[in-house]
Amino acid sequence: MKRILSLATALAALAAPLAVSAQDLAITNATLAKGDGSAPVEGATVLVQGGKVVAAGVGIAVPAGLETVDGTGKWVTPGLFAAFTDLGLWDVQAVSDSNDTEADDSPFNASLDVVPALNPANEHIAVSREGGVTRASVTPAPGKSIFAGQGALIDLGHDAKIVDAPRAFQLVVLGESGARLAGGSRVAASVVLHNALREAKALASASAGADRASDAMLTHADAAALVPVVKGEQPLYVKAERASDIRAVLALKSEFPALKLVLVGATEGWLVAREIAAAGVPVITMPLRDLPEQFEALGSTQSNTGRMVQAGVKVAIGMFSGDNQPRWATEQAGNLVALTRIPGATGLTWAQAFAAITSIPAEISGVGGKEGILAPGAVGDVVLWDGDPLELSSAPVSVWIDGVKQPFDSHQARLRERYKDLDRTYLPKAYSW
Repeated sequence: MKRILSLATALAALAAPLAVSAQDLAITNATLAKGDGSAPVEGATVLVQGGKVVAAGVGIAVPAGLETVDGTGKWVTPGLFAAFTDLGLWDVQAVSDSNDTEADDSPFNASLDVVPALNPANEHIAVSREGGVTRASVTPAPGKSIFAGQGALIDLGHDAKIVDAPRAFQLVVLGESGARLAGGSRVAASVVLHNALREAKALASASAGADRASDAMLTHADAAALVPVVKGEQPLYVKAERASDIRAVLALKSEFPALKLVLVGATEGWLVAREIAAAGVPVITMPLRDLPEQFEALGSTQSNTGRMVQAGVKVAIGMFSGDNQPRWATEQAGNLVALTRIPGATGLTWAQAFAAITSIPAEISGVGGKEGILAPGAVGDVVLWDGDPLELSSAPVSVWIDGVKQPFDSHQARLRERYKDLDRTYLPKAYSW
């Protein structure tokens, strides 16, 4: 019997994923962008030990015997932090069996939690990792309610343990989408939202074992899921585009002062930028939206992000869901830099734009100073680029997450390697007519 148990234990050990140790390394002679809003510096060194950043800057001594990577002609940065994604929730959008982004027929909404559906082997995670993305926030999409559920923070490391923080935030959708879900108008969406928060507030203050009101509309699970929101323990991400909808979101704090609000979208945010800044509410936006394709986006402009930043709003580039891939964050940030060269437009400096895809989304997600930045004590998420990361011609050469070097083995990468040098001998013969 003992032999059988020993054999079973050995087989289980072989079947388990092998733990990969963090590397102690130094990257030297590179152009360094810390992600903190400071300008890049040349000839810099980054030290990573025990999975953490120990030092990053110029004139740093490298300990003897430490593995060293020569970064001459290259750039070294923190990993990109992709705010507001659906990474790991779907394989093929049009195939419902592989798509867990929304739960249209579920009796629950606010209590939905993305964690059970997250797939570490998801191909979109691998492709994003090869594009320099090391951390992300993952959110569900609304099904039949304005409440989509609870999102999570993940790392994109090549292992099974990707969840950094479950139930990291709650998402509610207002504006035109919220109006449709609530019954056909913004009026209905407002009533649904306020009623839900009031039910959660009543549940939070009720004594143990007390019965809920007989006219309660939320399931107990959904009301309980909103309790941390009304207590200010869980951020409430609110998707709103129109200026008047944004004002309505900011007004929520008059009744629920503990709310930790984050605006998502804010296409017309520039019209109320001073009000957003005064309220201290951060924004996650899609920066290149500039078409008045909906009534709630009539004021859309690519200068939206720059104008909000000028007004003092903390703005992260995000909304990487569906066809907007997280690895395109650098392209979108680079466009905001280019915008500064257009007369009458408002863009961002290089340092501001890079911070908008690294340290700022990390701060909004509650992990500022630990992720999206190269500073002592931060996680060892490091990306070595073959050039300026905001240039379209540049790409990651190597990626480390928590000090562990990541493989470039996505399906896309394998196809590239298979076909880039294909001998013409193996091509099918052409037809002769």
